[in-house]
Amino acid sequence: MCLAIPAKVLQFSGDEPTRALVEVVGVRRYIDTGLLQDDPPRAGDWVLVHVGFAMSKISEDQALEQLEMLAKLGEHEAALEEAQGYGSFEHDSHETPGRESGP
Repeated sequence: MCLAIPAKVLQFSGDEPTRALVEVVGVRRYIDTGLLQDDPPRAGDWVLVHVGFAMSKISEDQALEQLEMLAKLGEHEAALEEAQGYGSFEHDSHETPGRESGP
């Protein structure tokens, strides 16, 4: 199954302006935001991520609703596996989806 997973943009890389650190279901990883050149995300924005690329920007309400729906459908673990599968930075199993962690 292919998933586009909501992720919160935490910060951008100084060396690569389209490379962003995001948090996806408690996993922090780097993604590419180059596909969103017309409306680039900023720190604090939510994006839908698929195979390491931000596909679109979404509202926080939409992101939290989608994360809740994934959990209800039993797809939370699949989303976590997808997030961990490529570009993983770190994982905090105590994080709650939709809650911002400190720097």
